[in-house]
Amino acid sequence: MSQKGNPTDVVMPQLAESLVSATIAKWLKQPGETVEQYEPICEVITDKVNAEIPSVLEGVMGELLAAEGQEVAVGEVICQIYTGAGSAESASSAPAASAPSNAPAQTQPAVSAPVQSTAAPQRQSEPAAAAGTAGAMSGRYSPAVQSLASEHGLNLSLIQGTGAGGRITRRDVLKALENGTAQAQAPAAQQSTAPSAPAAPPASAAVTTDYAVRNSGMHLSETPAIPKIELEQAETAPARGEHLIDVTPLRNAIARNMRQSVSEIPHAWTMIEVDVTNLVMLRNKLKEEFKRSEGITLTYLPFLIKAVVNAIKDYPIMNSVWAVDKIIVKRDINVSLAVGTEDSVMTPVIQRADQKNIAGLAHEIEDLARRTREGKLKLDDMQGGTFTVNNTGSFGSVLSYPIINYPQAAILTFESIVKRPVVINDMIGVRSMVNLCLSLDHRILDGVICGRFLQRVKDNLESYNLETKLY
Repeated sequence: MSQKGNPTDVVMPQLAESLVSATIAKWLKQPGETVEQYEPICEVITDKVNAEIPSVLEGVMGELLAAEGQEVAVGEVICQIYTGAGSAESASSAPAASAPSNAPAQTQPAVSAPVQSTAAPQRQSEPAAAAGTAGAMSGRYSPAVQSLASEHGLNLSLIQGTGAGGRITRRDVLKALENGTAQAQAPAAQQSTAPSAPAAPPASAAVTTDYAVRNSGMHLSETPAIPKIELEQAETAPARGEHLIDVTPLRNAIARNMRQSVSEIPHAWTMIEVDVTNLVMLRNKLKEEFKRSEGITLTYLPFLIKAVVNAIKDYPIMNSVWAVDKIIVKRDINVSLAVGTEDSVMTPVIQRADQKNIAGLAHEIEDLARRTREGKLKLDDMQGGTFTVNNTGSFGSVLSYPIINYPQAAILTFESIVKRPVVINDMIGVRSMVNLCLSLDHRILDGVICGRFLQRVKDNLESYNLETKLY
């Protein structure tokens, strides 16, 4: 192995704040194969999405330390990559010129050591400008941040993070893109982080490599692989035609999350009936023109979400989570949208839904639903939801009891619109009616507040008329 250079441990990266592990679905590189920088090395399955982990090193694939189908915790080593032989030579000659206190034997363990244990020495030896971005929090980049930076050729180590703990946010990247500061210095910075940089001391080189591994994040493949469900006849009862279905990691994650929701959250349920006759006429009036001008179908869902977020503004406690000794009311209204596929139900998030008009919501819904069914969701698409809406009426349901999307406080289902006889001013008329079903966390919410909230949603839906604007 010595001819391949130094072995570098590749660890399971911190994919998202709420994710603590991922399952190796398939190895895309085998031992001995050449690995280019940013080339995907394996496919993984998480509680949220299926995706790929790219390599941030260029070299030769070494030993695979995690098997396909194995669940790996964040920070655990999954494989090794051998970098160029030149890096071994530079590592052996660098201590005399820079850091005599760091022996060559300490170089290899530092590669796979935790960020916290190696960040402090690096910050003491680097300029103050770089120290601000060398912290553990700012060293973890979300897939959206990494993708945006890669698209525009930005060096994330030169961007000052304004997120929690100094973490770099998407807004920070956009600001740096406007200023052009990180882009101008990117080539030089990228050269300084190469494993074979002759002037880098071994300890710093190891730290830089460790940051690169931990910053790898996740990049989605065009067709994320879902483990194949194999049906096989049970040997115990062949005559009855029973079959065994392997539980996929994704299905197992759904089962675990649903069990957590029903076991920790005391569910309560309520329903209200809404007359949406005016909404039906409004949509029928606008849908053809909207299809021609926007290129997407105008459904009832954006009208519902607009009515819901406006009601949440009046009753913000609906937009909260339970935190044992306190209730946390979220400032942003981020609507999780339940989207069903053949294999699962995903809940991508419409960020700041209260700041979008009906047309904007329609585009968000269409985009998220399409990418969910194509398997092209990003991790950021699944983060930050505060209230869930589910369109169960799309397959004809008229009444349902949804399970709350943990740890949110409530979930609302929009059932099928049906024509029913309704008494209006002591007269019977045929109206388009729909049921809204709400499951609530009874630790946070009570019947009075939820009843008022549903009544406000009802009022908002029934207030639509032929003059309502989409923009």
